[in-house]
Amino acid sequence: MLYVRSFVFNVLFYINLFIIMITGLPFLFGNRRNGLESGRIWGRTSLWLLKKVCGVSIEYRGLENVPDGACIVASKHQSILETFAIIPHMSDFTFVVKDQLKYVPIFGLYMVYSEQIAINRKAGASAMTQVVQGTRKAFSQGRKLMIFPEGTRKAVGAPPDYKFGVAQVYGASDVCCVPVALNAGLFWPRRSFLRRPGKLVIEFLPAIEPGLDKKEFLKLLEDKIETATNKLVDEAVTADPALAVSVLGWEK
Repeated sequence: MLYVRSFVFNVLFYINLFIIMITGLPFLFGNRRNGLESGRIWGRTSLWLLKKVCGVSIEYRGLENVPDGACIVASKHQSILETFAIIPHMSDFTFVVKDQLKYVPIFGLYMVYSEQIAINRKAGASAMTQVVQGTRKAFSQGRKLMIFPEGTRKAVGAPPDYKFGVAQVYGASDVCCVPVALNAGLFWPRRSFLRRPGKLVIEFLPAIEPGLDKKEFLKLLEDKIETATNKLVDEAVTADPALAVSVLGWEK
């Protein structure tokens, strides 16, 4: 049954995305917020499908820690879910994305007209300059920067690998950073089509205020996210010990 529900969800997930992108096109041009709203609709409907089809409920904690204006939202990255599950709670947001995404049919239009920060990752040091310039503009507009400090999805329990890019953005700005911990990888494992039932938690931690040394900031950010993420994983495994074997590979 787990395999059947996961298959059905995955099919509906991409059909849902396609329908939202097509129906949102007439409203996209000329107003970035329309494109962002399509993203939030995608997030809300995808989470509804995930609950109804796969039995995965989402609990958000610490939303009061997210300020109204500009800030950095730095999230642990364990699955695709984080890319759409957080944005329903972001009023005006931007991601740093690969420049190539602008050329993906239909999807690329949303990247351009919602003013996401597109960079050429092969550009070396100039890519970081692009990021800093793009984020400064976004922050001046009161937008939130969504960023994954490790740069790529990491399996639950894998050693952390935080990149210095988030510290560069933090150091070049005057906004706070809200760390985000989660246990999504237990229920939506990376590189797997299985979606396991249970209570998935996304926790927004107290903000790190601006003004810290960049190295000090990066260490503090890693400590906060990893400590809280480990607690959420332990909490989920305690509630459902089967996750320890099926996902984490621990011996019975």
